[in-house]
Amino acid sequence: MLMRIDDKDNVAVVLVDGKRGDVLKCGNLTIKLLSDIPFGHKCALQEFNVNDLIIKYGHPIGYATEKISCGEIVRENNMKGLRGRGDI
Repeated sequence: MLMRIDDKDNVAVVLVDGKRGDVLKCGNLTIKLLSDIPFGHKCALQEFNVNDLIIKYGHPIGYATEKISCGEIVRENNMKGLRGRGDI
């Protein structure tokens, strides 16, 4: 199961330990996981290109640093955070 916190979000929180190939529901969306995603981590609900904004809580929290496919984990290895940086 996936939880989208705000309707504007393009990532969702995984509410179970997801395994690659699992099919999880998020409202009207059905997402096939392309990677293992532990409980509490973010899953992409769309395709991201480099510099696309990642939106959680209805606000941008970061941007993609590489291509991210729908169903992949979103974390520090493929995104750069916008919060608490001090340089922007």
